[in-house]
Order: sequence, then C-alpha cells, then structure tokens
Amino acid sequence: MTVSSPTILALDFDGVICDGLIEYFEVAWRTYCKLWSPANDTPPDDLALRFYRLRPVIETGWEMPVLIKALLEGISDEQILQEWTTITPQILLTNNLQAREISAKLDHLRDEWIATDLQGWLNLHKFYPGVIEKIKLTLASNVEFFIVTTKEGRFVQQLLQQEGVNLPETAIFGKEVKRPKYEILRELIQTAKQQPVRLWFVEDRIKTLQLVQQQADLEDVKLFLADWGYNTQPERKAAQDDERIQLLSLSQFAKNFSDWL
Repeated sequence: MTVSSPTILALDFDGVICDGLIEYFEVAWRTYCKLWSPANDTPPDDLALRFYRLRPVIETGWEMPVLIKALLEGISDEQILQEWTTITPQILLTNNLQAREISAKLDHLRDEWIATDLQGWLNLHKFYPGVIEKIKLTLASNVEFFIVTTKEGRFVQQLLQQEGVNLPETAIFGKEVKRPKYEILRELIQTAKQQPVRLWFVEDRIKTLQLVQQQADLEDVKLFLADWGYNTQPERKAAQDDERIQLLSLSQFAKNFSDWL
C-alpha cells in the first residue's frame, strides 16, 4: 500500500454518502407539528426550499424542527446562516424545550415511519453517484472502513443494507456513542490493525474538520471537505485557503485515493 492511500478511511454519512434532504424536511415537519401543533399541518409552499438551502447550519438532527420554527417565526435566511448558534438556544429557552426531548421525538417519529412504511422512507434518500461503489471497493481492499456520523447508527445501517452494503455495528459510530468526532478518530487510531496509521476523514462540515485540527495529537489525520455536501460557498473557500484541509469533489472521490491529493 502506497503512502498516497489511507490505512483507515472514515466517512461522515449525511452529505457525504447519502443525500436525505427530502426525508429530513419531512421528518422535521412532522416533529415540528408534534411540538408546536400548527393550525395547518401542510407546510407553506416555499418552506422546503428554504430549509434545503439552510441545511448546512444543522449539526445534529434535533435542530431541524427548530430551523422550521425559526423560518416560520420570520427569521431571515441570512440571519440563520450567520447566527444559528445563538438562535437555537434562544428558541429552546422561549419554548421551554430541551434538545434531547426534540431528538427523542424526532427519532420516535422516524422509527414509526420505518416500521409502517419502510419503502416510502427509503425512497426519500438518494446516494451520491459513485459513493456506494467506492465504499464497496474500499471494503474489498485492506483499508479499514468506518462511518462517523451524528445520525443514529441504526438508520445508517438500514439505508446501506438497501444498497447491498452490510457493515458490522462496530464500523458505524452514530449519534448513540455520544462523543465528538475527533474523539472517535482518536479511538480508531488507537485500535488500528495496521501500523503506521494513515487515517483519512471525509466530512461536509468545515467546523467539524476545524475541531479535529485543534487536537494536537491528530495532526497526521488527512482532512477532506466534501464539496458536494451540505456546505456553503464561503465554507468551501475557507477549505481551499486552509493548508490542512483538502477540498474534495465527487468525481475525485470516486477515483483512486492518489487522485484525492
């Protein structure tokens, strides 16, 4: 194995492997209706499109119904892009809600949906072109493969199984592990089967990559920002200007690892 390939490949799920925007909006709207009981349970016409455009601000699923609440309260798209981290706690406080309560409701609604209409739920997800093929090739090689995501691991497993990718539970680090992604990467290095370790991590949130950068002991981890994921033009520009983060395109991703560099 050459130095221009990893010994461990870690991928984020939403925005790197899978595009679930339609499902996110649908489950977020259902959760919003449960929490706030609007008079009309049909979303306004432009709401989904605005939600899709603002999806890059979301770090964890519970924030999605809160984003809908912010939009319906008249907070502008620009303000949400700039000030989301201060808007969310304010909405929680005003409405006497907690993140874990919203999260539990959202996961419960998703579980219910999967139990009653699995095919309908699966149909709202699209896998980015070439990504599943790349994962299958990686699994067939001697590169160790992991998914590190803020989505519940069981949802990830269900979606991948539909594509013929059967990952052991130990290869998926989902929301249930309740640890920052940089801690999981650290653990992957400590338990690596091959030495020396070359860990490559692909993520679509630049803030997540910047948190990894701040860990002195993870300076050898190669960081890639997926330019096809849920990020904005300024974030992609920031990645290009950062000597440690590589901006990766979908066509590069599908090729040999040496083409990523």
